Amino acid sequence: MGDPTLTTELGRVLVTGGSGFVGANLVTELLNRGCHVRSFDRAPSPLPDHDRLEVVEGDICDADTVAAAVAGIDTVFHTAAIIDLMGGASVTEEYRARSFAVNVTGTENLVRAAQAAGVQRFVYTASNSVVMGGKRIAGGDETLPYTERFNDLYTETKVVAEKFVLAQNGVAGLLTCSIRPSGIWGRGDQTMFRKVFESVLAGHVKVLVGGKNVKLDNSFVHNLIHGFILAAQHLVPGGSAPGQAYFINDGEPVNMFEFSRPVVEACGRSYPRIRVPGRLVWLAMTVWQWLHFKFGLPKPMIEPLGVERLYLDNYFSIAKAQRDLGYRPLFTTEQAMAECLPYYVDLFQQMQSGEGAAERPVIPRESAVRAR
Repeated sequence: MGDPTLTTELGRVLVTGGSGFVGANLVTELLNRGCHVRSFDRAPSPLPDHDRLEVVEGDICDADTVAAAVAGIDTVFHTAAIIDLMGGASVTEEYRARSFAVNVTGTENLVRAAQAAGVQRFVYTASNSVVMGGKRIAGGDETLPYTERFNDLYTETKVVAEKFVLAQNGVAGLLTCSIRPSGIWGRGDQTMFRKVFESVLAGHVKVLVGGKNVKLDNSFVHNLIHGFILAAQHLVPGGSAPGQAYFINDGEPVNMFEFSRPVVEACGRSYPRIRVPGRLVWLAMTVWQWLHFKFGLPKPMIEPLGVERLYLDNYFSIAKAQRDLGYRPLFTTEQAMAECLPYYVDLFQQMQSGEGAAERPVIPRESAVRAR
């Protein structure tokens, strides 16, 4: 085990996916810390001009563009990805090829370009799902093996890419590690609660899925960013992070319906009381997914992976991150929810009125949440 007291400065930083929810928040935090940052994304940046921010628009699948993006960089944070939550044998080749092109080939392009350019540190964004595979996991740690059962392309591509990134640790002087978030939430979230709101507005939430004691964990975006930066600072020869994977979450496992209940109620809606077996719902959504790809039916109202997160315990220990990185969540769920609730209510109201929500993530210059 490496020495956790050894740390380093980040130098010049590249953030891929810098226009997205996580990436833009990460760029903002790095700028607040005085770093020179280059944001790389296909989409224009939502961030205001800054004398230490350089914005590069391009495709991670293009090797020449990626090589230009990493030139002169010391630390890479790779957050760019396509989140395809359906998968399995029923998906079309086109659907599969799109995910692998961005999430796997794009990652390989980035690592190889970083090695050629003399980049020193590389932090990859994986997922806690890389070890789940439909199993009940309560307090799991990083010794769990990778899943070999893939019902969604996101997990499948993240397993392949994380294995590649960690295998490249130390090659050509590049030190690598991987961060495994849980469900990411916070101001600017356009995924987790948008899916909840879509189901509520469509009238699909007629029952609750799974038992009330089933728990998962989540990653408040500012806790996650704190973990990212700590990991990068520990990517030093002889340090604790090189070649390692870390679960980074809020450290407060909770039932998903109980977690989202205060948000749904603040939006003027309520959850039903009747519960149904999760396995039955999972089977129905798996068949529906097959019919979607086979015969062009509409997408299932919830992906099989999403169902698993409702009826199977899947939460993970942050003990390794605490030991190796000194990680401790900066914000409790209660503190973070108090800060985020107005954003989520506004998002719900926009969706309800048919206006949709802003495509750009909401990036506060400073968090209004008080760290515990």
